[in-house]
Amino acid sequence: MKEITQLHKLRIAVVAESFLPQINGVTNSVLRILDFFEKNGHEALIIAPESNGGPTEYAGFEILRVPALNVKGLIPIGLPQQFAKARVLDFNPNIIHLASPAILGNYVARFAKKNEIPTLSVYQTDLAGFANHYGFQIANATLNKFVGKVHSNSDRTLAPSTSACNYLNQLGVQDVELWRRGVDSERFSPDKRDEELRKELLGNRPDRTLIGYIGRLAHEKRLEDLISLDDQDDVQLVIVGDGPTRARLERKLPNAIFTGFKNGEDLARMYASLDIFIHTGQDETFCQSIQEALASGVPVIAPNSGGPIDLVENGKTGYLINTGNPKEIKRVVKLIQQSDATELRQVTRDSVVNRTWQSINQELISHYLELISMKKIGPAELVA
Repeated sequence: MKEITQLHKLRIAVVAESFLPQINGVTNSVLRILDFFEKNGHEALIIAPESNGGPTEYAGFEILRVPALNVKGLIPIGLPQQFAKARVLDFNPNIIHLASPAILGNYVARFAKKNEIPTLSVYQTDLAGFANHYGFQIANATLNKFVGKVHSNSDRTLAPSTSACNYLNQLGVQDVELWRRGVDSERFSPDKRDEELRKELLGNRPDRTLIGYIGRLAHEKRLEDLISLDDQDDVQLVIVGDGPTRARLERKLPNAIFTGFKNGEDLARMYASLDIFIHTGQDETFCQSIQEALASGVPVIAPNSGGPIDLVENGKTGYLINTGNPKEIKRVVKLIQQSDATELRQVTRDSVVNRTWQSINQELISHYLELISMKKIGPAELVA
């Protein structure tokens, strides 16, 4: 068999259960790998659910849209289609990348196995946990079984945290490896702290602590756990993002500032201008917003569960607590308020500054090459 090295250019079919114009953790990580592919000369084909206003290409790569089922409060769910199978086989990929596979990803994984195309899946969404939050507790066991089946259909699964790895192992999934996310530490930096923005947010009470959440406004994020903070006189709460629960949250958190969706430099300034970042979602498989806050020099309060356990050094870069307990939130906010802010900004940034997307995506290519080398190359011939 011809030797396979990092210098080879690959053809990669990327099946994304969520993609532009939806902005979330799955989409963002897919965008970063596509940027890497384009920069390093790899070819890619993207299969994604239909969405109004969604692009037909990204970074010069074709996006093939499949019909989607729209479920209230959730992202569009891509549906299996024969024409997608035909296009993937015509593309003749060296490997198929399944981003947070569900119904569409499972369909592709099954026909890839029949055609001896290597597959790598990336676990990113706690489907069973989300089902609980949306009142479908009866589906929990069924969804756990489905997740195990989907990832068992791929040759290898990458998971973003030790808790996610353990969960998949308990479901009987074989060949699970840890693959974290990168962070853009040039964009997200303490240097982006904006005193004018802080004045705008804090108004005539500059002595208050600016505490923010940045992310999707959805039921599973448990943002009502912030009611006690919203009532705290020495705190100004800011909620950055949008989603299906925004109107209800504006009623529940009457003192908070809701900024809507932010991106680019506006998002970077918002992160760096906070005194504390807080996340209350207890079913996060990773939580990229925590990494972005840490890179921005902002200490984090997060749940003592899931992905945050790997990201926050308790008592050093923030606190891992039961965010459903108002007394616990108040206790750790006071501890951070009493800390040396300058020293804390440096410690938090140092904890993630070396996790570049370049190094993370080089790890991904190594996984691809290993899986390809374990199978017969077949009709897809690697191009040096």
